[in-house]
Amino acid sequence: MTPAAPPVAACPSIRQLAPFAGYYFFYFAFVGVLSPYWGLYLQSLDFSPWQISVLTALSMAARVAAPASCGWLADRRGERRGLIRGLSLLAMLAFAGTLFTHDFWLLFGVLSCAFFFWAGTLPLVEASTLDLTAATPGRYSRVRLWGSIGFVVLTLAVGGWLKVASLASLPAILCATLLAAFLCALTLPLAPIHRVSPALPTASAAVSRGAVGVIFAVSFLMLAAHGPYYTFYSIGLRQHGYSADAIGGMWAVGVLCEVAVFWAMPSLARRVSLPQLLRFSLLMAVLRFGLMAAFPQVLGVMVFAQTLHAFTFATFHTASVGLVHRYFPAHLQSRGQGLYIVFSYGAGGTVGSLLAGTVWAQGGMAAVFWPAAGAAAVAWLLAWWGIAPLARQ
Repeated sequence: MTPAAPPVAACPSIRQLAPFAGYYFFYFAFVGVLSPYWGLYLQSLDFSPWQISVLTALSMAARVAAPASCGWLADRRGERRGLIRGLSLLAMLAFAGTLFTHDFWLLFGVLSCAFFFWAGTLPLVEASTLDLTAATPGRYSRVRLWGSIGFVVLTLAVGGWLKVASLASLPAILCATLLAAFLCALTLPLAPIHRVSPALPTASAAVSRGAVGVIFAVSFLMLAAHGPYYTFYSIGLRQHGYSADAIGGMWAVGVLCEVAVFWAMPSLARRVSLPQLLRFSLLMAVLRFGLMAAFPQVLGVMVFAQTLHAFTFATFHTASVGLVHRYFPAHLQSRGQGLYIVFSYGAGGTVGSLLAGTVWAQGGMAAVFWPAAGAAAVAWLLAWWGIAPLARQ
């Protein structure tokens, strides 16, 4: 039985959506610096591969606790804007601690706090954007693509900067992106949400649906497959002779392709079902990570593998958040998106990153990306078995 869709809102204006686009831009500009270069920065501090994987995994581990708890609080309060502002400010202030220490345990504490506050904002922004664009399927992706643009702009800019500057400048750049995200949060419009009533369905009832469990399991496996990518991809490319700006360019290729798919998504959403998009993205992940494992030294293959990011991220993410939005009622949208982040970027990403840290020294790119391809293959089988029937609903 197909669940009742959340109430459809009136078509939002550009003025309403622009602050969300700005927030996405700087939120993912932070990721655009963190993902390609943070591992290199930690390596420059002489941390071991295990220490690097632990500190990198903190950004994913924060997505286990923060999204669900912040989503629950927003649904209980019936308002998201104030939480987004407060969490954004705390994330910026906490991350500023990285400017003053290179000690592993102090960094562990500082980053644990900073990433918790940072991770707590995204499900609230996602739920608000999905609510505002519910009347125009696919328009969400036109707003979300500004996050991808922010990612690629900062990735390329910082790659060029690092040709003439030291990796020591990285924490200051990351703090600046968090400050800009906070300033954007101050401009977000008020978006009231449904308060929880005892008479309404609970989150546990929504999660108990078989399809929702499968979606979360698939998300866990897909992001576990991406754990090695976010932790060791840049380090692996550096070991195979790629320069810092070439590494940044490689990340940018993936995100530019991601932007193209986000832009095309309104048209795709009218022709292809969300389950079909999800399964296709999982197949592309098998291909992508297999190529990374087998041919890391071949520039052309690595560039092609990065173009597949359009599907392994943009298509997968759009299909996943769309399915979660479909299966959670209106008063549980923040919690639904929070739980999606918990199972995917939180638990999945953390497990994938930590497992990669245990085997990286034994085989480098091949040792971490062949298992990643295997995890994506298992996710595809699970999606085919458990989510295929939704295509007919």
